[in-house]
Amino acid sequence: MTDQRAADNAAIVTAVQNLHTDLAAWLGTEASYEVLERFAAAQHPDLTMVSTDGSIVAREPLLAGLREARNAVPGLRIEIDELIELNRVSDTVVIRFRETHHTPAETTARRVTAVLLTAPDGYLWQSVHETAIP
Repeated sequence: MTDQRAADNAAIVTAVQNLHTDLAAWLGTEASYEVLERFAAAQHPDLTMVSTDGSIVAREPLLAGLREARNAVPGLRIEIDELIELNRVSDTVVIRFRETHHTPAETTARRVTAVLLTAPDGYLWQSVHETAIP
């Protein structure tokens, strides 16, 4: 693996982990609004997400729902693993990973496929598709 490729892979892992750390902090604590702002800044203006129930949600409705969900899941912790790069073409990267949500009451998991676009300061999330793992 080239040094550049290793740096790119490390940057992707960091971007995924940081985004989910912010999401867990927002949903699981009385986090400051800066946390939600960081999360929102990582979303491409054309973001769409397919949730585990099959609903398609655009960026603005997603962020509106999150604004109302501060500390809605107290104690939430999100673990990311099994992250792999599926494809890279120019400034577009397709990844897949397992996302596990831990709360005091339960643990749930989902498999996520995401399209990330390179940006000057990291990556922007353009598409996310979540599938529940039974």
